Parts: sequence; structure tokens; C-alpha cells
Amino acid sequence: MLTAIVLVQAQVDRIPEVASAIAELAGVSEVYSVTGDVDLIAVVRVRRHDELAEVIADRLHKVEGVVDTTTHIAFRAYSRHDLEAAFALGVDDAD
Repeated sequence: MLTAIVLVQAQVDRIPEVASAIAELAGVSEVYSVTGDVDLIAVVRVRRHDELAEVIADRLHKVEGVVDTTTHIAFRAYSRHDLEAAFALGVDDAD
């Protein structure tokens, strides 16, 4: 599974509509409205590398109201669950 984090700048008066349209795209798992330099963050999850171009360049970037995007490809995922499991390796409970 490939994951891309897409930072989206949208027309300010269309942010809710842009977010909804992006969320409906196949391959987009989540869309967040955020504060800061961008308006939305979309998480794209696909199985093949060429699907990233289909979702992001061919569809997401063409949603009406999208002004610009910046895409970051994830190499590795870290979560609290993963970190807790890693730190627990080799540790026996002292009951």
C-alpha cells in the first residue's frame, strides 16, 4: 500500500465543496480541513505507484476550486500502537 499526503490550497469560498469533492474520489481515504499554509490535507492510499498519478494529477488536482497541491509520499508509517509494540519487544511482565 502506498500512501501520499496531499496539501491542498483551495479557493477560500469553496473549501467545504472542494473537501467533499476530494473525499469522494476513489483512492482518497481522508480529507482534513486545517489551519496554516494550506486549506486541506488529503490522504491518498493506493496499491500501485501509477495509481498515485491517476488520483492526484488526473482527478484531485482538477477538482473545481483547487488552486494548488503539494504531494508528499510516505516511506514508513509510525503510530502509537507501532511504537508501543516496538518498545515492548523482549520485555517480560514481572507478575
